[in-house]
Amino acid sequence: MYAWGPNITNCTVPPASSRQAIQFTDGMAVVVVVLSLLTFLTALINAAVIVAICTTKKLHLPANYLICSLAVTDFLVALLVMPISILYITMETWSLGQVVCELWLSMDMTCCTCSILHLCVIALDRYWAITKAIEYARKRSARRAAIMVGIVWVISVLISMPPLFWRQRPSSGSLQQCIIEHDHLGYTIYSTLGAFYIPMFIILILYYRIYNAAKTLYQKRGSSRHLSSRSMGSQNSVDHCRVSHTFCMSYLSNSDPMLATDKLNTTIRISSFETDMDGQDEKNQIYTSRERKAARILGLILGAFIICWLPFFSKEVLVGLQMVQPSPLISDFLTWLGYINSLINPLLYTSFNDDFKMAFKKLLKIKEHT
Repeated sequence: MYAWGPNITNCTVPPASSRQAIQFTDGMAVVVVVLSLLTFLTALINAAVIVAICTTKKLHLPANYLICSLAVTDFLVALLVMPISILYITMETWSLGQVVCELWLSMDMTCCTCSILHLCVIALDRYWAITKAIEYARKRSARRAAIMVGIVWVISVLISMPPLFWRQRPSSGSLQQCIIEHDHLGYTIYSTLGAFYIPMFIILILYYRIYNAAKTLYQKRGSSRHLSSRSMGSQNSVDHCRVSHTFCMSYLSNSDPMLATDKLNTTIRISSFETDMDGQDEKNQIYTSRERKAARILGLILGAFIICWLPFFSKEVLVGLQMVQPSPLISDFLTWLGYINSLINPLLYTSFNDDFKMAFKKLLKIKEHT
């Protein structure tokens, strides 16, 4: 990705004076093979998500359009950013010219920032869908999803473009290093807050509220079943709860992998909403199991995001404050740890969804036939 500290290069591009010439040893060959494999898998898996959503009518939902846009962004990271980073790590000198350097640094900043902001938008979409189910269902559309994606890209550009205006360019025709050098501490704070810390804070709050809302729905469902067995006068309120809960459960099971549940069991439980209290203990165990599953999936999503990006952005802040000067090896490692989030995203946001699983199976069958 990118570095914002004073006189700091792109994390895959430290100054020549800070690096020793490295021969292409067996160790370097292993590094290149591993990074190339990560790049290939990132491109392949995100491309599979894009194709699955575009070719499967059942996945043509606004929530999945956001996931598709995230996959496109992560695919661009794998296609335009990661391969050049591998080349730079291997060669340790820039040989692609000034124009490619400017394009690469800009794409690196923009795509990585956009990927992070997509996670924030997806969390916001899910929060509205579960807390304002009926109201948001009327507003949720492909057009609204497109507007949200457009806003994400605009913000990403506004965060990543300013260095273009003060980036130092060599007076001579030869360019040995593709670096970002600046002394703008204000920009360091502005960019790290906008690209990571504010989105992370929003995501944590939204998913915490989503989990609490889902937990409340399970509890209301149990209490509504109890009320329906005692009083016919409460039928209207039970019906309202059932309608609202049916929508939310349909949303969670069909288009929200974070809180996905077994569709058959969900249908059975909803259809028997007004039955007697037999097997209530078993039902309570099912609700508890779903709450644990929701918490587990939430932990995976949030944990992967924080583990991948927090070390990098923490380093960026410390470098901007001139408190540390990390070695090239550490900088490269933290950069690629962030890139790996583009590989993990499509796995986390689709692997818990039965519709995506079916779409992937169809794609594999088509590939086998062809």
